[in-house]
Amino acid sequence: MTPFLWLCLMGGLAIFSSTMSKNPALPLFIHSLGVDEGTLGFIAAASTVVGVVASLPAGLLSDLWGRRRVILLSMAVFATAPFLYLPVRAPWHLVLVRVYHGLATAMLGPVALAAVADTFREGRGERMGWYSSATMVGRFLAPTAGGLLIFGEDFRWVYLGCGAAGLLALLAALQLPRMNQTAQPEAPGARWATMRRELHLILTNRALLLTSGVEAAQYFAFGAVETFLPLYLKGLGWEPSIIGPLFTAQVLVTAVTKPLMGRISDRRGRRWPIVAGLVVGAAAMAAMPWTRAWVPMAVLTALFGLGVAAVTASTSALVSDLSRAAAYGASLGALSSVMDVGHSTGPMVAGLLVAAWGYGPAFALIAVLLVVCVLIFATLVRPET
Repeated sequence: MTPFLWLCLMGGLAIFSSTMSKNPALPLFIHSLGVDEGTLGFIAAASTVVGVVASLPAGLLSDLWGRRRVILLSMAVFATAPFLYLPVRAPWHLVLVRVYHGLATAMLGPVALAAVADTFREGRGERMGWYSSATMVGRFLAPTAGGLLIFGEDFRWVYLGCGAAGLLALLAALQLPRMNQTAQPEAPGARWATMRRELHLILTNRALLLTSGVEAAQYFAFGAVETFLPLYLKGLGWEPSIIGPLFTAQVLVTAVTKPLMGRISDRRGRRWPIVAGLVVGAAAMAAMPWTRAWVPMAVLTALFGLGVAAVTASTSALVSDLSRAAAYGASLGALSSVMDVGHSTGPMVAGLLVAAWGYGPAFALIAVLLVVCVLIFATLVRPET
């Protein structure tokens, strides 16, 4: 296989392992330890918080030390973390394991995309879309596989399955060649100077920061939808058996269309797919709380998934385009960190809005946020030349 296919296989297996560790196993495992619902969410979010903190440093390290080294380090965590769930007997044990496990995805996300950016100048958006779709296949299959491996309150088999997938991901990573990267080895003292210089360039690049903010807003909305749309539908009396396929369709639409959206952004520019995706997502989200029939709701969730694909297929590629080749890892790490902030705060803010005003106004306000992001992005981020 080509190095790119090994990278996609590795990413799919790694995300399959990671997702199976938390969906649906993690909340059930936490609850079995006697943790109440009010505390459960904070334990579950431990790995996301790590992503906010660790993605940027991981990207910087990959710029300085090479993509392959950091990818192999993340794969070592993917391969070992699942086995640490087995001896867990107290909630604080689980927090430590989740923090360690979160390091894996925090490192892999930006560094794998940086490796794609290193390798493909032409067709970068499409290749990033294919890699993302490969990880989404793993994310899609994991809940079903994980659910089949849970027996009552015995979670050993699901985490052994996660460990097996993590080991396979590590084996795939070992097949990767040394990445085609412009960074050269530096003395330890010079590395710190380089890191400071790259951070300064990132933090003063307005277009890069606005693009990262757009992705954060998209994942803010995504987090709100995936958390509260099921509760809204349950309140209508819908059974889980008909709610689940809506989200399956959403993930499938995103996974299938993301390479196409990446190809469009390669040929037509990055800006307009981002703008169009945000508008489509905002319209679909605003309409969801006013829809009560299954088929229209399926159309809206599919449109929302299409909007997510259009935005996220272009933001990563645009951040790469706006960066120096030697700083792809740092720039994509910054994008990942900001995205995690949006993804983690979306459910929290949406929960406050729903509690205060209900689903309709809450979803409408978040849709307005997306439209505001469209106006800011379209005004301040110039077209590519």
